[in-house]
Amino acid sequence: MLKSLFVAFALLYSFYTAAARVDTLEVFSPSMNKYSRCLVLLPESYASNPNPLPVLYLLHGYSGNYTSWMGTAPQLLQAVETYQMIVVCADGGYDSWYLDSPVDSTVRYDTYFTKELIPTIDQQYRTRNQPSGRGIAGLSMGGHGAITLAAKYPNLFGAAGSMSGGLDLRPFKKNNWDLEGVLGKPGEFWSNWETASAIHWVPQLKAAGTEIMIDCGMDDFFLDVNRAMHQELLQQAVEHDYIERPGGHDHLYWQNAIDFQVLFFNKFFSQRK
Repeated sequence: MLKSLFVAFALLYSFYTAAARVDTLEVFSPSMNKYSRCLVLLPESYASNPNPLPVLYLLHGYSGNYTSWMGTAPQLLQAVETYQMIVVCADGGYDSWYLDSPVDSTVRYDTYFTKELIPTIDQQYRTRNQPSGRGIAGLSMGGHGAITLAAKYPNLFGAAGSMSGGLDLRPFKKNNWDLEGVLGKPGEFWSNWETASAIHWVPQLKAAGTEIMIDCGMDDFFLDVNRAMHQELLQQAVEHDYIERPGGHDHLYWQNAIDFQVLFFNKFFSQRK
């Protein structure tokens, strides 16, 4: 049945490093009628290990693409070997915020991730294809995407992480990230801004028992909305890890933050075997 949804799938190339194998995939999205690429990082032992492996999906920030994480954190190549997990660096478009836009029918990244990309990965690789073996994390725009997708789809993700995430879009009516193009003008479509924000989905995170890790730099312009998310989680008695560290909204912070996130997901995957 899944093959009927997307049969145009091509393996562009794969190459090996001392730490990991990296495949580049081009996956067709019927919902957006276009191809989208992703990187799949596999342990060097993947070919000889018959056991299914947990998968961590990593989401890039605004204006990034599927290669962004490897540029920011090349240590991911070693991490997949150390922790025996698969990492998928996906493409969420230039400014999609990982949403199905209510005002632009060409933006369907929620559908792409949950109904097109993930089934493709599970078909092509030996994955632990249950929530206990699947996590999602991201930075900035990707942090927003990771938390909201995990809240909407507890049948897919058991854990979620955000680094410098834009977890509440409402304070940013004036912004440089084309939120109006995805959500509509705030004066006309304010309900879109409210329901799209990650903070809106806290009750669903609580109901699902999703494991959550949030971190943000103390000089980050998203610090206030991260603190607000932390307080909302506390008020609703949602267990989570929350970290503030020195740093801003930049690659130096994310290069450091991803190491702690990977440890968090490794613990989750290990405890849920």
